[in-house]
Amino acid sequence: MATKRLKATSKADRSVRIIGGTWRSRKILFAEAPGLRPTGDRIRETLFNWLATHISGARCLDLFAGSGVLGFEALSRGAAHCTALESHSAATKKLQSTKVALSADINIININSLKFLAQPSEGPIFDIVFIDPPFEAGLLNQSCSLLEKNGWLAASAMIYCELRLSDNTFVPPLNWQQVQDKYAGEVRYCLFTRIEPSN
Repeated sequence: MATKRLKATSKADRSVRIIGGTWRSRKILFAEAPGLRPTGDRIRETLFNWLATHISGARCLDLFAGSGVLGFEALSRGAAHCTALESHSAATKKLQSTKVALSADINIININSLKFLAQPSEGPIFDIVFIDPPFEAGLLNQSCSLLEKNGWLAASAMIYCELRLSDNTFVPPLNWQQVQDKYAGEVRYCLFTRIEPSN
């Protein structure tokens, strides 16, 4: 009897599929990491319906990227470029593998997202930002504040936020206008558009 070949993936690896666009139905692997929970198919489908008229040619920023599925989904649907930030080294390596497999235009940076955002923006600013941090870490308010304070956002940027439904601590910047707000199970997900503050 022939010996079965071992799979090249680790037992800790998980997969999630891209649900629309050029890479529709492609599965991407991700490593287990604390607080990492990829955005579910149903929520993603709703989110990208919301973004349908904004995604083409957009420059995207995926904070706390994890599996990277939000950034890869955006690229699959026509975004021009994505920058993905992830602090967990094993998760970052999986993101790099997916980038190579898809030949994706994505800049993957192994860094703490808050540390990255604490710097004033000196490069291109972003049209769409995905913020889906680990729920337990209290990172959402800090991320939103730093995005606004340090000039990371285009004048009418769209910002997606995902949080625990029971979280009543979330306070977005005053010049962000909420355009969508839904929940699925214990997850609340919402979309904001930025309004340039008047001088």
